[in-house]
Amino acid sequence: MENILPWFFLKSVFGIGNHTFKRLINRFNSPELVIEAPREDLLKVAGMTPRLVLAIRQHKLPGFVKRDLDLIMQKGYRITTMSDVDYPPLLLQIPDPPPFLYVFGHLGSAVKNIAVVGSRNSTNYGILTAKRLCEDLASYDVTIVSGMALGIDSAAHQGALMARGNTIAVLGSGLENIYPPENRKLFYKIAENGAVVSELPLMTEPEGHNFPNRNRIISGMSLGTVVVEASKRSGALITAQLALEQNREVFAVPGSIQSFKSIGTHTLIKQGAKLVEHAQDILEEFSHMADMTKALSNNETATMNETRDKLEPLSSEETLVFEALEPYPIHIDNLVRKLSMYPGKLSGILLQLELRGIVEQSPGKLFSLKTRG
Repeated sequence: MENILPWFFLKSVFGIGNHTFKRLINRFNSPELVIEAPREDLLKVAGMTPRLVLAIRQHKLPGFVKRDLDLIMQKGYRITTMSDVDYPPLLLQIPDPPPFLYVFGHLGSAVKNIAVVGSRNSTNYGILTAKRLCEDLASYDVTIVSGMALGIDSAAHQGALMARGNTIAVLGSGLENIYPPENRKLFYKIAENGAVVSELPLMTEPEGHNFPNRNRIISGMSLGTVVVEASKRSGALITAQLALEQNREVFAVPGSIQSFKSIGTHTLIKQGAKLVEHAQDILEEFSHMADMTKALSNNETATMNETRDKLEPLSSEETLVFEALEPYPIHIDNLVRKLSMYPGKLSGILLQLELRGIVEQSPGKLFSLKTRG
C-alpha cells in the first residue's frame, strides 16, 4: 500500500470537498505535492481561497485515521485511491469522485458495471424480477452494482451471486457498521464475489444524509442505472437523477398500474428512460457489449424452449389458467372474472400448478407465475 496518510490528511481538511480535491489532484498529481505546493500555485486552482490554503498549513491528521489503518490491517480491508489502477475508472469521470474508497473484497478493473436499485419495501414481483434480471446480466460478465439495502438492492446482489458473477455493494455507512444488520451474511458473500465499498470512515453510522451521497457512487461507477420498483419519492429515483447528471443511461422496469410501488418507474419511462423487460434491453444499448448481447439471445432462446417443454404436459384448462397469469400477482377473484370459471374449479387448477412449481401463491389469495430464481 502506498503512503496513504497524505490522502487522509488532505481529505480531512475542513472546506476541501470532493470537487476541490479532484481539481487539486488534476493540477498537482498527488496529495503530497498539494501539501507542499506554494501558496500562489494553490490559489490558481478553482475553489481554493486564502482561508483554505491556511487550513492546509495548520491542519493536523485526525485521530480516527490510526484507528482505521489498524482495523484495515486486522480485517483485511484495503484503501484504493484515485491514483490506483483498481479505482473504478467510470467513477473518476464524475465531478466529485471520492478521493479514496475503503474496500472489502476485490474491485477489479472492469467497466461493465450496471447499477440496479429500487424500493426497500418491494413486492414479490419486484424481488423476482430483480433477481432474474441480475442473474442474466451477471452470466455475461456484467458486474451488478447496488446499495445492499433490503428489498430490490438485496435481490440484485443475490441474482448476481446466483450466476456466480461479480457484484459491488456501496454502503451509506462504514465497513465496520454493516447496514442493514440483516444483511451481514450477504455482506460477506458479496466480498467473496466482488467488493463492498464505502467512502466513509470505518465506524461511521448509517445516518440519513449519507445515502444520497452514496447513490452518486452507485451510478457513477456504472454504465447505466436500472430502477426496479420505486414509489413517487424514492432513493432509487435520486440515483436515476444522478445517473442522468453524470451522462449515464437510465432504465426502468414497468410494473402494475395499480401498484404505487411502480409510480416512480413509470414516471421515469414517461420521461424517456428505456423500458426493460429482459437483460438484452440493457445490453443492446452498449455497442461494445455486442458479443454479450448475442450470447444472451442464445440463452433466452434456450430458456423459452425450456418453458415450452414444461407447458406441453398441461391440460387445456391448465394452459388456459397459465396464460391468464403474469409475473405480477393477480387476485383469484380477478382470475375468476377473467376466465369465467367457477372459483372451486379454478382453485383446484391453481393448486395443481402450484404443486408443479409453475405458479406461486402470495398472502391474500394472490397468484403469479413462478419465475426462475
